[in-house]
Amino acid sequence: MGNLINPDNAGKRRDRYTKATVLAMRELVNKKKVDDGVRDLTAFIVLTLRQIDETVDETCTAWEKRDYWIKADRFRQEWLWTQTAEAKLKQAVMENKWNLVPAVVKEMAKHLQNVTLPKRDWGTPWDGAYALLLEKQEKEAARR
Repeated sequence: MGNLINPDNAGKRRDRYTKATVLAMRELVNKKKVDDGVRDLTAFIVLTLRQIDETVDETCTAWEKRDYWIKADRFRQEWLWTQTAEAKLKQAVMENKWNLVPAVVKEMAKHLQNVTLPKRDWGTPWDGAYALLLEKQEKEAARR
């Protein structure tokens, strides 16, 4: 039997998550006041940043198995900003500190400026993200 190839590897998922994050950031920048849409968009960005960080770990783990330690370390350093941005945005969502969001989004834009979005319509994948983030937060708190 031949090798099994996973067509949905970490790099492809990371690419999808970064595009979704940029799309949500674009929408968020156009919002003028805090409403349910802003909460959903910010929570969605938090969730996608967490997913991006998981794909980075997955990629680095594979490289470390092959003894590419330096490459894995550089890659982790390159994507380290996702953890800090996620933590700051999560704090903004959970503690209603919405004044923190613009600065974090501006900092994220520096890292994501080369991401190109496809021409097709993505819809609104962030609908309900705020409730999902709160639910995940409650589950994490219950585990502790």
